[in-house]
Amino acid sequence: MAKTLKRTAAFTALTKALVSGARGGPSLGKRVAALPRMLKATAKGEYDGGMRVALMAAATAYVVSPIDLIPEAIFLVFGLADDAVMIAWLAGTVLSETERFLEWEKQRARTVVV
Repeated sequence: MAKTLKRTAAFTALTKALVSGARGGPSLGKRVAALPRMLKATAKGEYDGGMRVALMAAATAYVVSPIDLIPEAIFLVFGLADDAVMIAWLAGTVLSETERFLEWEKQRARTVVV
């Protein structure tokens, strides 16, 4: 019972941190809302995130693709581990890149073009 309470408390704290923006950063909602703008600015060449966006797209394709480097059907746990590593990397990259993009948008809004 105590283990369940600790787990519930941990997930509650994680949810609060993601929703409110951990360490004073943008909230998860602001980050998700920034993704389409980030992709559009990258496609136009305004934002310099081209390679990172391409890597995020490749990682997403790898995770959802039925073709794996280490197949789950044969290697079970090890087959899932490569997907878990890719998902962890993708989540961290999306969080850091959206934060970087939101900072770029703020700087851009403050810049006066003459």
